[in-house]
Amino acid sequence: MSPADDVQTVDVDGQRVRLTHLDRVMYPSVQMTKAEVIQYVTQVAPALLGQLRDRPVTRIRFPEGVDGERFFEKNIPAGAPEWVRRQTLPAAPGTDDEGKDLTYPFLDDLAGLVWAANQGALELHTPQWQVGPRGGIRPPDRLVIDLDPGPPAGLDECARVAHIVADRLAEDGLTTVPVTSGSKGMQLYAPLPGRRGAMEVREYAKALAHELASAHPRLIVALMRKDIRGGKVLLDWSQNHPSKTTITPYSLRGRELPAVAAPRRWEEIEPGLAQLGPDEVVRRLAEDGDPLAP
Repeated sequence: MSPADDVQTVDVDGQRVRLTHLDRVMYPSVQMTKAEVIQYVTQVAPALLGQLRDRPVTRIRFPEGVDGERFFEKNIPAGAPEWVRRQTLPAAPGTDDEGKDLTYPFLDDLAGLVWAANQGALELHTPQWQVGPRGGIRPPDRLVIDLDPGPPAGLDECARVAHIVADRLAEDGLTTVPVTSGSKGMQLYAPLPGRRGAMEVREYAKALAHELASAHPRLIVALMRKDIRGGKVLLDWSQNHPSKTTITPYSLRGRELPAVAAPRRWEEIEPGLAQLGPDEVVRRLAEDGDPLAP
C-alpha cells in the first residue's frame, strides 16, 4: 500500500476501513511510514491473527509516531467500526481498573489489524487466556516466562538462561518456543494441556523461577528488586497473573528502531542473538514458516 491522500477508505476482505495520513513517519530513525506499518501487519497477518485469536487486545498507541505521545488503551475507542468485535469483561482484581467493566476489541481478521495500525496501535498486548463464544473467560492456554536482563546483561545472558528454563520445563512435560521481545530480552511460551486455573499456573511459574534462581544465583533472579538484578536475568513469572498481558508474538514494538516480538528456532538461541526487524520477520515467515504454528 502506498501513501496517497490524507484520508481514504479501502476494502479489506469485504470490510470498509478508513485510513488516514498514510505518509506519516512512525519510526523517524528509518523513515518507516504508517503505510509501511500496515504493509507489515498485512504480510504477517496469518501468524499474528493466530496469536490474537479470541484474546482481548490492549493497545499501546503512538498517534504521531514513536517520538510522540504514547498511551495504553484497553477499551475500544468511540467511533470504531461496528464490525470490530468487542466484549465487555470485568477488570481483574488488584488492578487500577478493579470494579470496572472494560469493553475490549478483538482483532479477528486482516481488516481489524489494518484498522488498529491506522490508529497508531503499534504494540498489541494480550493475556494468557482466551474468551469463549459466549463471553466466558477460559483457563490460560499457555505459560509465559519473561526473561528480563539487568544491565550489563543482555541477550547473550538471556539465551543461556532460556535453555536452562526450557530444560526444566521439559522435565514437567512442557515444550517451549523462544520469542525475542523486540526490546531488551525475550519470552518463553509453553502451551498448557488440561484446564489449570490462572492462579495455579502463576504459582507454578513463581515456584519454578525461585527454584532456578536458587540453583543459578550468579545468573538468575526471581525478584524485581533493582539492587540484585545487575548482570543477571530476571525470570518474570508474574506475566501469568490473569490481569497481566504480554507483547503478542509478531507485534511491532514502539521503540526507536522498528523491531518485532519474533518467534525463533532453538538452534538460534546462542551467543550473538539479536532482535529482529519487520523485514527479517517477513522473510523468515515466507522461508521457514511460523515456529509457533500448532
